[in-house]
Amino acid sequence: MLVNEFLEYSARIYPDKVALVCRGQRLTYKEIDNASSAIARSLVNEGFQRHDRGVIYLDNCLEAVISLFGILKAGGIFVIVNPKVKDKKLAYIISDCQAKILVSDWYHLKQKTEAFSDLSCLDSFLIIDSEKYPELEELGNRRILFYYDELASNISSSAIISRSIDIDLAGLIYTSGSSGTPKGVMLTHHNMVSAAESIIRYLGNTSEDIVINTLPLAFDYGLYQVLMTFKFGGTIILENGFIFPEQIMNLIVKEKVTGWPIVPTIAAILCRQSNLVQHDFSRLRYISSTGQVLFTNHIARLQKSFPNVKIFSMYGLTECKRVLYLPPDELLKRPASVGKAMPNTEAFIVDKDNVEIFEAETPGELVVRGANVMQGYWNLPEDTARALRPGRYPFERVLYTGDLFKKDNEGFLYFLGRKDDMIKTSGLMVSPKEIENVLCEIDDVVEAAVIGVEDEILGQAIKAFIHLNTGCKVTEKDVINYCRKHLEDQAIPKYVEFCDSLPKNESEKIQKKVLQQRIQGGNDNL
Repeated sequence: MLVNEFLEYSARIYPDKVALVCRGQRLTYKEIDNASSAIARSLVNEGFQRHDRGVIYLDNCLEAVISLFGILKAGGIFVIVNPKVKDKKLAYIISDCQAKILVSDWYHLKQKTEAFSDLSCLDSFLIIDSEKYPELEELGNRRILFYYDELASNISSSAIISRSIDIDLAGLIYTSGSSGTPKGVMLTHHNMVSAAESIIRYLGNTSEDIVINTLPLAFDYGLYQVLMTFKFGGTIILENGFIFPEQIMNLIVKEKVTGWPIVPTIAAILCRQSNLVQHDFSRLRYISSTGQVLFTNHIARLQKSFPNVKIFSMYGLTECKRVLYLPPDELLKRPASVGKAMPNTEAFIVDKDNVEIFEAETPGELVVRGANVMQGYWNLPEDTARALRPGRYPFERVLYTGDLFKKDNEGFLYFLGRKDDMIKTSGLMVSPKEIENVLCEIDDVVEAAVIGVEDEILGQAIKAFIHLNTGCKVTEKDVINYCRKHLEDQAIPKYVEFCDSLPKNESEKIQKKVLQQRIQGGNDNL
């Protein structure tokens, strides 16, 4: 099966059903299928070849979804870039993947014209708002396609014949590497279909589900909400962020939403809302969270606020989409766990000698095998070789995640931190996640991040960055005293810094590297 067939199949079964709701517009499966086929025909007519890359540089919108499926139907590889990225990173991604076409709008093109000046790989621009488009000399002699004009001239009742097979790449999802240089995760149609099928199975999705997505499509968690919904024939409500929580919650009630994917940042915001009981969430069936592991204190508050909603705590990474999930009925028993491997995926822990660890409470690196595992990093063979290594059998490579885990006596897994985030203090290894969980148990703590800083005596000392509720009176002494009661001596922070907010990337993950650079006075060039 191909990713674009998610849409094509649902368009045959549910042609007149509303598939996508965004900014007051409602499109059916048939309308989206026809529009994406028209885009595909335009691309092919312009010389877009099988396996060519098309960059989508838009906020969450109808056109981004339609263009994504149009690129796939044309046999191409989609690359979604968050429009919040800086010029240098955008230019790097376009150059790195040698994109042939860029899909964007007048506003974002105007802001980034300098980024395109030296990109000879770009043949064409597909502009979604032709009525606003001025002449921009900086775009050079490239072909300009106008979205609505191309749709009008290419609408046809005949389906476009797919030019791909399932081992072809469907998407490149760029994620920042340890050096700050973006890495393009290569995912085939088979990778993405396998991941979607497994997640749909454990979430129990059906065509009756209505899912709201406030996460950027450039973040794979947000992207898969659209892909999976189209696969099971549901309805996706696409929003552009969680800036106004009350507005989103009203929309959830109005649209009778059944599924709500969130990240820990959204969980922190929800836990601060005092008016949740005023909303009728009776249609809401599940809340899922990934990106970073939920704080146990936030889980308890979510369970209290949404007593009849299943809460799925999950773990994944872009290189394989999703790995683990905790069944909701296990949440009370082991809230700090992210569960076991999802269907059709295997996960196990190895020691530094790559020997599998069977003993409980023994930390090691998580390794993943399954059809959802990426093909590698685009143009980065050395990074690929470090992440994908020979598996148990001659025919396979498995994914070394770089994340440290332990398991309990029943085989449930617990995230300890990135290998390079672990703190060695007084000769002992300390998990930042353990400390962060304790910090978030303190009243008025919204979020916390812990890093190691150089120390002449300890080797590394522990520093905690804490985001507090506005106007609260928690002090450094309060934090240290609480930690003394709930942590072993080596895990107690030596330094505490209160912040108005914690730095996050486009996927709302806390960027500990930025916190380190703040201390060291360094800068990230990308």
